[in-house]
Amino acid sequence: MSATNEPTGDVVTVQAGVVLGAVTDRPLDLAAHEAAVADRRAGAVVSFQGVVRDHDHGRGVTRLEYEGHPTAEAVLREVAAEIAADPAVYAVAVSHRIGPLEIGDVALAAAVSTAHRAAAFAACARLVDEVKARLPIWKRQVFDDGTEEWVNCP
Repeated sequence: MSATNEPTGDVVTVQAGVVLGAVTDRPLDLAAHEAAVADRRAGAVVSFQGVVRDHDHGRGVTRLEYEGHPTAEAVLREVAAEIAADPAVYAVAVSHRIGPLEIGDVALAAAVSTAHRAAAFAACARLVDEVKARLPIWKRQVFDDGTEEWVNCP
């Protein structure tokens, strides 16, 4: 998938265990990510959505804009593959938005399936943490006083 393609919820195996890994300018669908990792062996599906909030460090935020490096999708899939390599993990789906986002929009959607809940919670947390640490996507925050800042460049 590319920056202009919308994750549809169709299961597209990117590589073993990674069923969806996309950077897109289209709205993200958490339910599609959860459905993508469904597996008959799974007793747990844990998902996460990172949502644009109206504040940051005590300052009001009016909107965000994400810009991604051309390698962003490859890095996202690499991180997903690392999580999927865990023998306890059955499937991983993760997507990140780029472009302008409003308060309440989903910026990151992730889902992981495993046999048991503890492993699913741990794997999903690792996935989100690694994406935030390594993904070459920059965030421009616009504050309610008209100022702005660029953040989150790994």
